[in-house]
Amino acid sequence: MDRLRARLSSLPANPRVIVSGNLATPQAAIDLIDESLDTYTLHILNALRTLPDRDGVTLETAFVGSGMRGSPRLRYLPCRLSLVPSLLHRKTRPDVVIIHTSMPQDGSVSLGIEVNILPAAVESALESGGLVVALANPQMPFTFGDAVIHLDDVDYLVEIDEPVPSVTNSSNDISDQIGSLISGQVRDGATIQLGVGSLPDAAAQAMTDRRYLKVWTEALGDGILHLERAGALDQDSPIQTSLIIGSAEVLDWIDRNRRVSMLRTERCNSPALISRHWAMTSINTALQIDLHGQTNASWVRQRIYSGFGGSTDFIVGAMHAPAGQSFIALPSWHPRAKCSTIVGQLDGPATSFQQTAAVTDQGIAWLFGESERQQARNLIEHAAHPDARPGLREAAARMGLG
Repeated sequence: MDRLRARLSSLPANPRVIVSGNLATPQAAIDLIDESLDTYTLHILNALRTLPDRDGVTLETAFVGSGMRGSPRLRYLPCRLSLVPSLLHRKTRPDVVIIHTSMPQDGSVSLGIEVNILPAAVESALESGGLVVALANPQMPFTFGDAVIHLDDVDYLVEIDEPVPSVTNSSNDISDQIGSLISGQVRDGATIQLGVGSLPDAAAQAMTDRRYLKVWTEALGDGILHLERAGALDQDSPIQTSLIIGSAEVLDWIDRNRRVSMLRTERCNSPALISRHWAMTSINTALQIDLHGQTNASWVRQRIYSGFGGSTDFIVGAMHAPAGQSFIALPSWHPRAKCSTIVGQLDGPATSFQQTAAVTDQGIAWLFGESERQQARNLIEHAAHPDARPGLREAAARMGLG
């Protein structure tokens, strides 16, 4: 670790450092970087841990996690997740890439629960003479596919031993209602993509009686494990994903499990590859949807909350797939803000446009193929909370959608 600290200290001023994101971000890496560098740009996708917040630090990402959210040092890069690897080869080349890996096995390490943009980051660093560091952790699961990195591509390997975080989503009556509505639209043999959180997990729980489902999803959590154990998944097809966000039970299940194939973002989120799957069904969440059918999954009170992420990639891919469909799931009423999640018109940038349907605890509002007036009518009468419907009808009339 001392040799690596000295090497980092010799980097040019304000280097860009990319570190494993989501639940794979190692605290040891954050501490080492901040101790070694006075000024630097820290690039992490969906940073969930507390990050350094001082002069000299720039926090950079294409998807804002809780560790960066609201920071005055944030440099948000609006970009669909499938295109972030292109950024890493062009405008945001890394000087250092620090990956959180398994222990070495047969001359390789595994990226474990987080593949995502990291293979592209490693390749970009190698192309430009940057530094690649692997923090090898015996508690990191060993996964296969694009997760495997040969040790020849690693400049420094440092052994650490720290817990790999896990999460468990709790269900509630509203998420169960929405999940049941969505599951009724998923047919046997479909390919599914689930977002992260209680709503997608509830949808998975409600479709355990399906058979021969296939999985091509950006994130894998407990919902997929429930489907596997219920016999709902096609045993002849690999479970394909790019990152793991789940419970400790999921982490144990994926470790050295060749049934799970990890994909790099350029493949996993490619709308062209997504569209090749019959009955591709995309299930994502949003913060708001307006009467034009536009959704907001990124902005709160005129400030960036998250980012495009992969939802737009999967919406486009699913809508172009044979018999494909895309669902946006959200509760009809925001309990904290005490307001409707169906609004007349978004007051900020739209995250996506035009899905098959919006699904709330009130019902399904079909959008694709409907006129703009019928879209608005469906959202008001079938998805909006009853308390919000009178105001939305007035808004629709003012907007020429009545």
